[in-house]
Amino acid sequence: MALSATLHTFTVNLADVDRGVYEELELRVARHPSENDEFMLTRVLAYCLEYEEGIAFSEGGVSSTDEPAVLVRDLTTRITAWIEVGAPDADRVHRGMKLAGRAAVYTHRDPVKVLAQLGGKKIHRAEDIPVYSFDRDFIDAAVGALERRNTMTVSVTERELYLELNGVGLSAPIAEHRIR
Repeated sequence: MALSATLHTFTVNLADVDRGVYEELELRVARHPSENDEFMLTRVLAYCLEYEEGIAFSEGGVSSTDEPAVLVRDLTTRITAWIEVGAPDADRVHRGMKLAGRAAVYTHRDPVKVLAQLGGKKIHRAEDIPVYSFDRDFIDAAVGALERRNTMTVSVTERELYLELNGVGLSAPIAEHRIR
């Protein structure tokens, strides 16, 4: 018997001062049985930090082989941003950058290991792809506050992330790395 996805809801108050983005979001996030809470939380944070018109979680979720965790489509449905989460395969990042013209990676894992996995591989315009990482203690504390129904405030100022998740306040820098 196949396990089904667990639905989590997030009511998000987003204030990204760095980009001038201020939105109220209602997100329904299906957590695939093979997906851990750290990955799901990083996926939600990536969605918020990349928020723009046309953004969406991929149709197949984590198990999708054709799409990233988060993507942005224009009005013609063409993919304009390919956002991977975790420790993606270099081939996926290469394909996404060629297809969309803009790609990013958000990781809750050790960025040194993620960069080593991607470094030296054939990736279209690798130097233009940011790899963002979050402090491990920040992710662990945020995961501890996760529930099925979540209220979340996400604020970004000077690449510092301030998160209030179900009454728990946390902050961490958004570290940016580049593929070499």
